[in-house]
Amino acid sequence: NGNAGFQQVLERLESDPVCQRLSLKSFLILPFQRITRLKLLLQNILKRTQPGSEEEVQATQAYDALEKLIKDCNENVQRMKSTEELIYLSQKIEFECKIFPLISQSRRLVKCGELTALDFNNPSPKGKVNTRPIYLHLFNDRLLLSRPKE
Repeated sequence: NGNAGFQQVLERLESDPVCQRLSLKSFLILPFQRITRLKLLLQNILKRTQPGSEEEVQATQAYDALEKLIKDCNENVQRMKSTEELIYLSQKIEFECKIFPLISQSRRLVKCGELTALDFNNPSPKGKVNTRPIYLHLFNDRLLLSRPKE
């Protein structure tokens, strides 16, 4: 989004009839869709092969290899999503001092959300308990509490 030249070239390419008005995202997703279709094809081949035959052995090996490939692809997609979440979060959070690097290969965000903190030390004049929002960010190796900038 930050590179106007890239955006112009991308728009020109996407509008080309050869691309059939498909976006770049479509072309990036296409290989994953093909892999899952191959899995379905191999399942049908396995149903129609003679049990115990050489064809069944080869189809089973191909199916197992394809299953491993799909599993690896899914794990890598999840890893990339996790890294993108960390990058986005590190842009939103401002530390008074750098405690630890938020972005790490092994770190992933497990859960995050808003909570309400109750302040019993400074009650309001009406006798009510003061509240303020805080955010909880649970990582696989850390727990981070943050508050909105005032």
